[in-house]
Amino acid sequence: MYIIIVGCGRIGAYLANLLQFDHNVVVIDRDEKALSKLGDSFNGIYINGDGLDPDILKEAGIEKADSFIVTTGNDNTNIVVAQIAKKIFNVSKVVARVSSPGKAEIYRDLGIDPINSTAIFASFLRDKLLGKSFTSYLFESKKLNILEIKNTGRYTGESVEELNIPNDFKVIAIIRGEEVLIPDEKILIEDEDIIFGVARLETLKRIRRALKLQ
Repeated sequence: MYIIIVGCGRIGAYLANLLQFDHNVVVIDRDEKALSKLGDSFNGIYINGDGLDPDILKEAGIEKADSFIVTTGNDNTNIVVAQIAKKIFNVSKVVARVSSPGKAEIYRDLGIDPINSTAIFASFLRDKLLGKSFTSYLFESKKLNILEIKNTGRYTGESVEELNIPNDFKVIAIIRGEEVLIPDEKILIEDEDIIFGVARLETLKRIRRALKLQ
């Protein structure tokens, strides 16, 4: 994929380095010093310029971009840049960082996928502080959550099929030691497995009861 990232702060630089090995990545930032965060081993393209400038976006190759991501720390900048990519250059997949949880709905209404690190991190801290046996990762969606469940013996010997709840919860991955499994329904749960599943948000209370979660 051809991917453009606007904003080379910690998030943008880290994401660029994650993507560079399998995709063509271009990073834009108006602060030349920020681009140094990419490191000497970065094998993509970086441009010192303003992501609000259509000429800079054209230089970055936006007309052939498959995905466009805005990660600056300014919500107003992010929403304007994302709209330029979506409305003027017709990029099919546009994702934008949003710092204020209340603005996420605005992004969605404009056809932009919002990522709100505040909501994700706060939910993670909440569950860790409360000592729960699961952590709920919030998506910027009104419909889905991901649950991370550590098996302390409660599910040992049960199959993935037994844990799945039709239309409400589905196991999608298991971490077993240093191995990551994409399980079929017949795989049995072992002690200390970490189970990841997709859950419907509106039925989360029912899922917790069914799985006997705290």
